[in-house]
Amino acid sequence: MPISERLSRLGSGVFARNDQRKAAYAARARQPGAAGPPLLDLSLGSTDLQPPAVAIEAIRSGLGDPASSAYCLHASTLPFRQAVAGWAQRRFGVAVDPEREVLLLVGSQEGTAHLPLAVLNPGDRALLLDPYYPSHLGGLQLASARPELLRLDPADGWRPDFDRLPPSTWDALKLMVLGFPHNPTATTGEQAWVDAAVEKALRHDLVLAHDNPYVDLALEGEAPALLRHPHWRECGIEFFSLSKSWCLGGYRLAFAIGAEWLITALRQLKGVVDFNQSLALQAGAVAALEQAPDWPAQLREVYRERRDRMAAALEAVGWPVPLPSMALYLWLPLPPQVRHRDGQALCDAEAFCGELLESTGVALTPGNGFGPGGEGWLRLALVHPSASLEEGADRIGRWLAGR
Repeated sequence: MPISERLSRLGSGVFARNDQRKAAYAARARQPGAAGPPLLDLSLGSTDLQPPAVAIEAIRSGLGDPASSAYCLHASTLPFRQAVAGWAQRRFGVAVDPEREVLLLVGSQEGTAHLPLAVLNPGDRALLLDPYYPSHLGGLQLASARPELLRLDPADGWRPDFDRLPPSTWDALKLMVLGFPHNPTATTGEQAWVDAAVEKALRHDLVLAHDNPYVDLALEGEAPALLRHPHWRECGIEFFSLSKSWCLGGYRLAFAIGAEWLITALRQLKGVVDFNQSLALQAGAVAALEQAPDWPAQLREVYRERRDRMAAALEAVGWPVPLPSMALYLWLPLPPQVRHRDGQALCDAEAFCGELLESTGVALTPGNGFGPGGEGWLRLALVHPSASLEEGADRIGRWLAGR
């Protein structure tokens, strides 16, 4: 049967390929007499930490309301949008209109993937950072847009150098997609970087989309935000999520705050694609935002300890680790044991991850799944207790020593 060229361009995606490898490994590990260690999945930012109790209780209570079983259209999301507006006022000192400038999302990935369909025509050009989060490229491919990659340099602290692009390229762009704190490099970034992006967007008349699900998980410094720039309403939209800061990833609760015309465009697209989450789930999000504002601060201390202990454990087995400034991930260069004397890698990141999984049961995400700029790097998610992470480092160390 035929499939679209668009689907062919999307490909399988790094998380789907990893999922197949993990499922095959886990199935073998469950067989009687299997020799391999159990799967230790460090490939997804799906935390083992739990949401605040007030959020779970609000969801539980809301499930008893018959309205929670009904389809939820935009008008019924107003209490959620009002809670978001209150959060924005407290968090950034910014007054936003819950009617015109806030939109509930089914995870922030949904917003970043759908926005290009709302603002781009086929063939339009859009700027992505490289490395990028996969849904950023996927959204452009769905919209039949042309990506322009801006390579981030580890020697420059993964700072986006916007001046590398000539004015003619900027004039041709219709959309720019950023995200700081940055996934996958676990770089918090600086407000000046986002401010520079706003200035480019205003000067060259393009939309700026800032993906910010890690805004509350900066371990070093304060996370940047589009909402901190006084002219965000003229060009921008920012995506936030309860998945990371309140451990509600499986509930798919997120939102966008942005210029009225962008929120309206994205809302129109969503109106023909999907409905909204159950009112019970929205009640949990409201409770998290209003009654558990300190939850992200508690998470940061847990992730700080995991970051430091896992980095030390990997260093101890001969794998130097750049210490990230953002919680949840380590962004690792391929270890010295798989490099030539001149520093060139003996294998690509995906091949290394496949071999690592088969030999140790530890699953990481290959950096090439985040774009060409991620080749030679690996992402490790700190989503298990420190003892389990250190046990994983021990497995890795024994394997590397035997190569």
